[in-house]
Amino acid sequence: MTTQEETGIYGLMAEFDTPSSAVAAARQTYDAGYRRINAYSPYPIEELAEAIGFHKNMVPLTVFICGILGAIGGISLQIWTSAIDYPLNVGGRPLISLPSFIPITFECTVLLASFGAFLGMLIMNGLPKPYHPVFNVPTFDRASIDRFFVCVKADDPKFNEDETRAFLTRLGAREVSHVEK
Repeated sequence: MTTQEETGIYGLMAEFDTPSSAVAAARQTYDAGYRRINAYSPYPIEELAEAIGFHKNMVPLTVFICGILGAIGGISLQIWTSAIDYPLNVGGRPLISLPSFIPITFECTVLLASFGAFLGMLIMNGLPKPYHPVFNVPTFDRASIDRFFVCVKADDPKFNEDETRAFLTRLGAREVSHVEK
């Protein structure tokens, strides 16, 4: 067990006034060798995700796979019902008529893809999460208004509380806060 795990520290959080200063600080933190970094902002900033080294986004793949499964399921259901389970030959028409299956197949594709997007986003973000240690920082409520935060987690191999605090202060942080678990 590390010293940080014994003391119950989650990490250190630096507060910034502008998005550009937060992005620059996140880049410098990543370049300094820290890898367990989180960033918080009142609105999405694409550069911030790239700056902390976040490249893992499985939601598009989940949506694609669910959409394919929806299309296969929709077309299979129609083929099963119209040609295998209850075949009705009306006016000499074919039992498997792919053009007439398009609307249902499309709707099943969209339905399962939207479920995949919603559930994939929830699961991959770890939601719902009613509690997170960063909520213990007194100024963190400004993250939804006008402040930008960069947090270095205590389980980072390079984390040393004193050195990390000095490093974050040198980056121009308005305030560096201790985050309790």
